[in-house]
Amino acid sequence: MSLAAKFSDSFHRSFQLYRDLISTIDQSAFSSSLPGLPSNTLGQQLWCVIGARESFSRALAEDKWVGFDCSLTAEQITSRTDLLLAAKQSEEMINCHLARMCHFTDTQNQMILDLLEHECAHHGQLIRYIYALKLTIPRSWRDKYSLS
Repeated sequence: MSLAAKFSDSFHRSFQLYRDLISTIDQSAFSSSLPGLPSNTLGQQLWCVIGARESFSRALAEDKWVGFDCSLTAEQITSRTDLLLAAKQSEEMINCHLARMCHFTDTQNQMILDLLEHECAHHGQLIRYIYALKLTIPRSWRDKYSLS
């Protein structure tokens, strides 16, 4: 299996987890912060995930970091429909780069690994939100991380 195919498989698993999370939890949770702790909202966590995908997609195309930006507005991060659409579009951006590139530069390889690391870091953060906000745990998250 090629490195691009391995990257693609890893992203596919992560992307599915995010789609499952967005689809499963109550929409009202997107505007919720961790109770009693300084934190952003669950929607802002997803804003960061989607923004990273969009930003790394641009960086892969340029073969250099070109800055962070996210297409989602403050209103959109509280909407399941908008979050699912943005997640799908950002997935397609990354998948497009992985599919058309037959050779990655060292910089692109590092960016792909950095993005996968970012995706996984937010998995851990979002697990804290799931427990603290007493949200429904998506089956895929329970299976992947042995959550109860």
